[in-house]
Amino acid sequence: RGTAVVTEFRVGWVVRLRKKHPCGGSDWEVVRIGADIGLRCATCDRRVMMPRSDLEKRMKSFVSTDD
Repeated sequence: RGTAVVTEFRVGWVVRLRKKHPCGGSDWEVVRIGADIGLRCATCDRRVMMPRSDLEKRMKSFVSTDD
């Protein structure tokens, strides 16, 4: 029984996912926080909702943060 490590996300941060979007982009801006994370494709502006657990698995790196 270990404690789960939760990755912190904030609105405005840009994340890079492992697989590219069909438009060719791989960078996504966080636009909504909650149990599901709202993302907007930086290339084509498509918006998707993704469960936090799926995003943590699919994420490759942070591209930019406001810190």
